[in-house]
Amino acid sequence: MMMREEEVYDDDDNGVTDVLRDRFHLSAVSIAESEANKNDMEISQPVMVCIADLAFQFTEQLGKDLELFAQHASRKSVNMEDVILSAHRNEHLAASLRSFCHELKGKEPQSERKRKKASKDKPASDILHIS
Repeated sequence: MMMREEEVYDDDDNGVTDVLRDRFHLSAVSIAESEANKNDMEISQPVMVCIADLAFQFTEQLGKDLELFAQHASRKSVNMEDVILSAHRNEHLAASLRSFCHELKGKEPQSERKRKKASKDKPASDILHIS
């Protein structure tokens, strides 16, 4: 029985997702343990795993939202405005992201800013390409 090409890609994507999930979980558990030690607290393994899983699910949804924002704007890449838009429910976070964006734009070399202002598109440094 032959597999269809899209099934092969799905298997590859699932493998990559599994690796990313595992690495994310390890990092989240490490951060939780570090913070618990720093604050002289204990945190149970099931709680750490739950937090890591919730955080991973959040990042998956965030990635999907960012991709949809870019597609809605007829772009193939995500830019800083998409990230800021994704934080619209948390005004403090959105304000922090806007401030960070302005700081980044202020640190760009003058020649880069002039070139970018000539085009009406978003600055290239704010772009993440979606494959």
